[in-house]
Amino acid sequence: MFDLLVKGGTLPDGTVADIAITGDRIAEIAPKIEGEAREVIDAAGDLVSPPFVDPHFHLDATLSYGLPRVNASGTLLEGISLWGELREIATVEEMVERALQYCDWAASTGLLAIRSHVDTTPDHLNTVTAMLEVREKVKDYIDLQLVAFPQDGLYRTPTGRENLIRALDMGVEVVGGIPHFERTMADGAESLADLCEIAAERGLRVDIHCDETDDPMSRHIETLAFETQRLGLQGRVVGSHLTSMHSMDNYYVSKLLPLIAEAGISAIPNPLINIVLQGRHDTFPKRRGLTRVKEMQSMGIPVGWGQDCVLDPWYSLGTADMLDVAFMGMHVAQMTHPEEMARCFTMVTETNARIIGLEDYGLKKGAKASLVVLDAASPVDALRLRPARLAVVSKGKVIARAPRGDSGLSIPGRPENVRRRAPRR
Repeated sequence: MFDLLVKGGTLPDGTVADIAITGDRIAEIAPKIEGEAREVIDAAGDLVSPPFVDPHFHLDATLSYGLPRVNASGTLLEGISLWGELREIATVEEMVERALQYCDWAASTGLLAIRSHVDTTPDHLNTVTAMLEVREKVKDYIDLQLVAFPQDGLYRTPTGRENLIRALDMGVEVVGGIPHFERTMADGAESLADLCEIAAERGLRVDIHCDETDDPMSRHIETLAFETQRLGLQGRVVGSHLTSMHSMDNYYVSKLLPLIAEAGISAIPNPLINIVLQGRHDTFPKRRGLTRVKEMQSMGIPVGWGQDCVLDPWYSLGTADMLDVAFMGMHVAQMTHPEEMARCFTMVTETNARIIGLEDYGLKKGAKASLVVLDAASPVDALRLRPARLAVVSKGKVIARAPRGDSGLSIPGRPENVRRRAPRR
């Protein structure tokens, strides 16, 4: 007997299948599975997807919007300044409670894997202590990776390097950095060499806030590509944001993209945040700030969408829904061909999972039994609707349910029930 049987769901590739689950593993996937199960979910006509994955977030700051006050200018730098004040007065307990509340939201939307950058700037490292506690508390239903992130700079802060090492020793598993925030371009380049060497020595992955600026001369991604190859870190390194590429000269980008591809670096733009924070110094024409997504993908560079922030000093909105992220990215990157729209869905599922190195992920026999049943007919339909999650299964257990998003009408001559799915072609 199976523990759970999901019947008749439509997979992202359009095939219709049953999915049988035993324990925390997918026991079988087939067009029709005979056998009894302790629980059956009827997913006929509904999209069944692997869980959503967020490869770039700041869990230590989430749900703190308005503390100590609102970001009046809406700029990245004011957000950093506000967070610098908040991290000194926020207690471990407060950060844990806010992060757990966010994880509740994430679980309800089927977001079951998150990579979160944790600020290692303050000597007290309360941020790290809090997020390590959260990781332990949510491990049964959310896979949480932590990045040691020297928000104020590895070298710009007197104890920046020392604190990053301390955080890694405490159990943080990814090396982060912010080279464009160092005092000079040379310091930024040196910090990248240092950070990549630390990762190579410890066998860790690297995820850098890289060139999150409108300055086209911020070219630390070039150095990151060099250090990745020098140290043999191919496939383990991410450049997050990369917004300066939006403003770079096309000829230089034509040289840069092959270097990124050769180094096996992945890219994580964060469309909700990038479109809000970048271009703040522009009048008109105003730059969008999103990096060159389609151009990187055409070079074979893995590109995933990240959430980055929800209700914090940098972003006053957000819902923990990766379909919101993909929806914005699809618009800003002008990815509106059917194949491109479908790719946007893959970017917040399978692509993000590969980028952060998730094991046993996906809808396949033997994989971790985590999936989402959505009130949509296809990935593109899901992007358009950002629909209800009818069921969220994490490691073999149903952890969230929601009713369908139908509406009732009281209009003579029209249907009593409205479901806003796209007409079948």
